[in-house]
Amino acid sequence: MFRTTKCSTVSPLISLGRISANSSKSKFWSIISMKESFSPRHLSLTNEHRSLSVSFSTLSELGSHKSSIQGGEDFFRGVLESMQSVYLNRNPTAKAILDLVHSVENNSLCYDHLAFRTFGVNGYGIDSMASFFLDYGYTPREELRFPGKKLRALWFSPPADSFSGSGSGIYGPLPRIFISELLVDQMSQKTQEIIRKYTESSGNGNKYAALASSLGLLTWEKPSYSEFQQLASESEYAAWTLVNGHALNHVTISTHRLKTHLRDIKKLNQFIEESGFRLNSEGGVLKVSPDGLLQQSSTVADSVSFQFSDGVTESVPCSYIEFAERLVLPQYKNLPETEIKEFHRRDGFEVASADKIFESTSKEQLSRVGS
Repeated sequence: MFRTTKCSTVSPLISLGRISANSSKSKFWSIISMKESFSPRHLSLTNEHRSLSVSFSTLSELGSHKSSIQGGEDFFRGVLESMQSVYLNRNPTAKAILDLVHSVENNSLCYDHLAFRTFGVNGYGIDSMASFFLDYGYTPREELRFPGKKLRALWFSPPADSFSGSGSGIYGPLPRIFISELLVDQMSQKTQEIIRKYTESSGNGNKYAALASSLGLLTWEKPSYSEFQQLASESEYAAWTLVNGHALNHVTISTHRLKTHLRDIKKLNQFIEESGFRLNSEGGVLKVSPDGLLQQSSTVADSVSFQFSDGVTESVPCSYIEFAERLVLPQYKNLPETEIKEFHRRDGFEVASADKIFESTSKEQLSRVGS
């Protein structure tokens, strides 16, 4: 199941539970060096952060107030770079498309957002990943609900002045962060038992979601194939999260920040398809918000060979790459193009469009692109 013609040849995901503390620590230190040791306070949400009833400023308001990344920026971007490295190693389509766009754009592009999936149970939901970004100056913005998929999501905006970065990719303007979670208590009893089994066996793994993502490891043991199938039969999102954990689900290229003709998402879509890549067709290739100001598209996910705990080896869905064009808000339409900043454009996300983007890892979409 879940097969595609573009299959990564990298090794299956490893369970953090199978690696000694000393081994995992040495791997982490080989990726990034820290002047100070990690403290539990860096991995917890304050009451202020937990509140969803706070009225947050719009990006337009934030644009007039300078703020900086809290903590060490080199460390923060280094963690993002490690997350991206894991993502690119496992997803050849994403790497090929980024290389392709880089070649046309003279090695310059910006990310609109990074997305993660989580289990909303035992502390493994949105908070587990959000805590890292909150500690480095990100701001919670809006909650989105997906009743059909039994999901909820929150997105987070970066420090206001980080939009003005001049680098490329992870080292350019910091991206928004989109984190979703499965509403586990709404699933069947059998599916709940499987998810609770693995999250509970992970111990305090929920505190290290960002670390697990940067290392490309699961914080729980590998599941059996039958357990994966049970989750997939009820929620493909749940099955994906069981075998991918906190890995980057996708990165999103900000098309309007490109410099060439590819800044028009329709032209970028055409360029991607003419280059031999398939786009997610759920709800149409181009997903457009009701106001017409947010336009999105995405590829179909790659797949990877995964060895389950019972010895079965099967192809499972990995990650994909998304494209987003944010158009200028009506009140700023008369601004000269040279004066338009990110906060002049349509912000946020659209539930209907995001619902279709989720399908990039679905069996139906993967079955369109190979045997």
